[in-house]
Amino acid sequence: MHYETRRKGKLAWQNRGEYLVLIQFLLVTLFVALPVYPCFSGTDLFKAIAFIRWTILYLFSGCALIFITLGTYSIRRYLTPLPYPIRHNQLITTGIYGVVRHPLYSSLLFASSGWTFFSMSLSHLLLTVCGVIFFSYKASMEERWLTERHPEYACYARRVKKFIPLLY
Repeated sequence: MHYETRRKGKLAWQNRGEYLVLIQFLLVTLFVALPVYPCFSGTDLFKAIAFIRWTILYLFSGCALIFITLGTYSIRRYLTPLPYPIRHNQLITTGIYGVVRHPLYSSLLFASSGWTFFSMSLSHLLLTVCGVIFFSYKASMEERWLTERHPEYACYARRVKKFIPLLY
């Protein structure tokens, strides 16, 4: 069933995932504005594992930067804020898209995980878990639409992990 068929009787914003973009914007804004809780910054444990915290932050931030750069570049002609694929899109399964199906979502999850480990923030951990749930849902909606447009997507999805190479 194509977009033109689904839109009859419904507002356009209900069909292309505009509400998902709004929720994503709110999650990212909340993550940035959220205070670190509980604050372990003065504790001995926090100081003792400083090298590990910095290493994880750099590693995850680097992964986020690589995923967002390569992912954006690979689909630059078809990139839209909406999860609904544009009419003239082509299925990209090479490059970073041969490693994970949703590198742009992965980049946000890597960045939030890096900050969460670095700051040792319970509040950010809870919001990162909410982000994983949200992006899993958003990706499943997007994948359903991509499968309608590209039947070969189902085979691609069986071969390539969703967010984390070799894991998930």
